Amino acid sequence: MAGKVVERKEALRKKLVDLAETQIAKSGLRSVKARSLAKDAGCALGAIYNAFDDLQALHMEVNGRTFRRLGDAVAGSVADVLCQPNERLIIMSEAYLDFAADNTNLWRAMFDLEMSVEDQVPDWYLAALGGLFANISRPLSEIYPEMDSEDLDLMTRSLFSSVHGIVLLGLEKRISGVPPEKIKTMISMLLRQIG
Repeated sequence: MAGKVVERKEALRKKLVDLAETQIAKSGLRSVKARSLAKDAGCALGAIYNAFDDLQALHMEVNGRTFRRLGDAVAGSVADVLCQPNERLIIMSEAYLDFAADNTNLWRAMFDLEMSVEDQVPDWYLAALGGLFANISRPLSEIYPEMDSEDLDLMTRSLFSSVHGIVLLGLEKRISGVPPEKIKTMISMLLRQIG
């Protein structure tokens, strides 16, 4: 009997994550509301909180999926490419931009979730983020073979933050950003200077 209860709970968890992902993709992170989610899932409101501690935990599940998809897109962009590390960084950055443009609300949700380094972040979530950073650090370690792991991690995060900022400001058409049609050029100009 306990096996069936666990099965039902897992099925509900998956259904809730699917529904939340669809809602976030359509209207953004803040559009996910417990009551409408329960109605769409065909469950009681309290059942959501039996499946997840809170809505933030549900949001993290969606973000974990998105991080993995983003990591796959970035890694896949250079899977069969033989070129210099700077060129691979440019190709991966373009894949990052394309993913962000094609999945804007899901991409934004990864960064809109209020969470800091002091928060208790699940290991699987950190692993998904780490997988994305690993894609960046590989070519950087080729460019800077003498760099120790601490500095390489800092360089990876700096580069990610730079590209992310360019993409964010460009896609939002902010006055401080570049026009969307120039984002790839700006990223390329930045990354060609590394090393």
